[in-house]
Amino acid sequence: MEKFELLLTRKEEFVQNLENILNVLESGNSEEKIKILETLDSTDNPEILEKIILKLDDDDIQVRGEAFSSLVLNKNKISNFLINSLNSASKNIRGFASLVLANRNEISAIPEIIKLASDERSMVRSCAIGALGYLRAQEAKEIFLESLLDSNLEVRKSAIQAIIDLNITISEDQMKEIIKEKDPEMEKLLSKLKKM
Repeated sequence: MEKFELLLTRKEEFVQNLENILNVLESGNSEEKIKILETLDSTDNPEILEKIILKLDDDDIQVRGEAFSSLVLNKNKISNFLINSLNSASKNIRGFASLVLANRNEISAIPEIIKLASDERSMVRSCAIGALGYLRAQEAKEIFLESLLDSNLEVRKSAIQAIIDLNITISEDQMKEIIKEKDPEMEKLLSKLKKM
């Protein structure tokens, strides 16, 4: 009987702890959220993982950063949660989840990240292209080349960085089009590109 009571007590403690974690992630202040996120880098609890992923869209950038770190450092098999979050309505969740997947070296996510390279939000496109470059996704070569003409400067920078990292050659015409940019960071990337 004592073993049963002990198990029941432990289950009650677990449920109470889970409720506390979920409460803090839902309605705690930024400091409380960060403190709790710092302890969650080894969780495999689906409810908690979903809440951590939602924190990628928190109002506070430090909370978003801690959620990002917690997911990157998590050694459990959580890639399905992250891949599913690539379909989120939130641009922050879509973009940051693609970067988390890249940092976890989840090459199985490449096909899903490729879909984000044409997202309506430039932030998501930039993150997706950066993630694909980091994952050395040779199958995204055409996406990188097409993204050189994107209307958003950050997307073009991500594309150039991926082209440099993957040692992809570009045509003279493409080079001339890129050179028109008057951005210091872009000029630095272009000088690396020219040396290839």
